[in-house]
Amino acid sequence: MSRLPKEPVKLVPVPSTNKIPERDIGQSPILECRHLGIDFGGLAAVKDFNMAIGRTEIAGLIGPNGAGKTTVFNLLTKVYQPTRGSILIDGQETSRMNTVQVNRAGIARTFQNIRLFDKLSVEDNVKIGLHNQIRYPMWDGILRLPSYWKKEKLAHESAMELLSIFGMEDLAGHQAGSLPYGAQRRLEIVRALATNPSLLLLDEPAAGMNPSETADLMENIVKIRDTFHIAILLIEHDMNLVMGICEGICVLNFGQIIAKGTPDEIKNNPVVIEAYLGKGNKGNKGNKKGGK
Repeated sequence: MSRLPKEPVKLVPVPSTNKIPERDIGQSPILECRHLGIDFGGLAAVKDFNMAIGRTEIAGLIGPNGAGKTTVFNLLTKVYQPTRGSILIDGQETSRMNTVQVNRAGIARTFQNIRLFDKLSVEDNVKIGLHNQIRYPMWDGILRLPSYWKKEKLAHESAMELLSIFGMEDLAGHQAGSLPYGAQRRLEIVRALATNPSLLLLDEPAAGMNPSETADLMENIVKIRDTFHIAILLIEHDMNLVMGICEGICVLNFGQIIAKGTPDEIKNNPVVIEAYLGKGNKGNKGNKKGGK
């Protein structure tokens, strides 16, 4: 499905058991998880999760339903506090951070279930994401001082520029909740980008999209990485998308990593094939979406 020419990427070790793209080896990873885990009522939902992401890497986190992928995202963004292990953003330990502080440190995300401000306009949804970059004192806004209008003009220009990534400028005045499903997905990505992240987490960004929309999304994810020089980690069940744009892939099953590597290494890994298809079905892997 992919229309994107892609050169082979070599993954090289960083000073741990993790690997990142060779082009990023001159700098520390933007994200590193070390022995990360969380328990719910005595049940280990995520166990000994180790992962690094290079500063310009597009990485994938995949696995069967219930494997713990969204739980990992919730740990990274401090929706959940880990039971054990550590998370470093740009080398900074996040153990004492909350969700707002993690966002300011450089992590933004989208959600499996779309979370927009439905009654607000498309542009206003993006402006809300600009709070990390464009601020003014409360009284400036109440009294409509010149500084307020200056910041509002800047916010408008920034919002329109971000919407142009997906060609959504003409929808700026529309109510967010009135948009088609695919457009709402794209708007959520734009709003996340508005927070000026170093790492963008995308939770099933292609869910509900048709093949044409998914192909456009693939191109835009690469465009986002190249334009903003950021890293992207995505959870996705569409293996054409994952294999088409991801450089490093981590596979979870029952909360544990069962494989890490390049797309070619992952799609030919017998442990991964078994996790997706079960024993005795390996010969039919081409018939199921998850086994491609």
